[in-house]
Amino acid sequence: MNALVTGATTPLGRALVDRLVVHGPVLAVGLEEDGRFDHPDVRYVAADLTRARSVRELIYGPATEHGTDVLVHLAFHRRAGRARSAALHIEATRLLLRLAEESPVLKRFVHRSTAEVYAVRLDRPDILREDHPLELAPTAPAWVRERVAADLAACTRMGMSPIDIVVLRCAEILAPDMGSQLHDWLSASVCFRPMGYDPLVNVLSLEDASRAFELAALGSGSGVYNIPGADTLPLTALVRESGRDAIGLPGPLLGPLYAARRRLTGARFRYRDNAWRFHFNGVLDGSRAARDLGFRPSCRLSLG
Repeated sequence: MNALVTGATTPLGRALVDRLVVHGPVLAVGLEEDGRFDHPDVRYVAADLTRARSVRELIYGPATEHGTDVLVHLAFHRRAGRARSAALHIEATRLLLRLAEESPVLKRFVHRSTAEVYAVRLDRPDILREDHPLELAPTAPAWVRERVAADLAACTRMGMSPIDIVVLRCAEILAPDMGSQLHDWLSASVCFRPMGYDPLVNVLSLEDASRAFELAALGSGSGVYNIPGADTLPLTALVRESGRDAIGLPGPLLGPLYAARRRLTGARFRYRDNAWRFHFNGVLDGSRAARDLGFRPSCRLSLG
């Protein structure tokens, strides 16, 4: 297998490159000009995926020369609401898919999606399966709508594409530098939550996430798969395990409070964009991934 990994300089990207290079040469793609990988079978290419010309040069140039047969698209803006994020999340995904289908060498496309694409409501199931409704509400945060659009761009090509397409909808990857809103929320010494609510949350380790993408890259056939983590626990327990204190406040105070925190500290957490996760349970059902990919989460997080 010859693989191409976008978003290769992220923690998930580097972990996946380390796994995939065992199976064959890897073309690692990132935005940074000085990205480095020590393994001799890893070639690094800097490319701005928000520019169509860069994407075409990547696929028709290094990817074809490399004999790439599997493309794993991990690239995400690590900051919610970032300018030009739609170009990366939606436009780049669509273009990479189209060029992969036209490529003489590519046979498989694996797309990273997230659990945030699901519509979590009080009147809907707590266990989220792959056929659960997606978050299509116009009032949803822009970064959520972008992830839904990219997810759908891949899903709608399944069954019509000449290549295999796989979408992995991952639970929150609770690790530094992964753009996790929950990780940023837990980084404060005191975590404020709405009074009267203590929903179940499921979090995914970097090790399990990279193993899931390795299995998807090595597999065959198309499909959509939930990738849950090994840890499912109440929100207050997650705070305790992280060595923090949780304080309940009236919900209307939390939006302004965390907006002030962003202005004063540069933190990334936005309460209004995440209010749903503080009120409703939403745990991924990973039975399909266990059956088809052989993936079962096994790495518990060390949060303290």
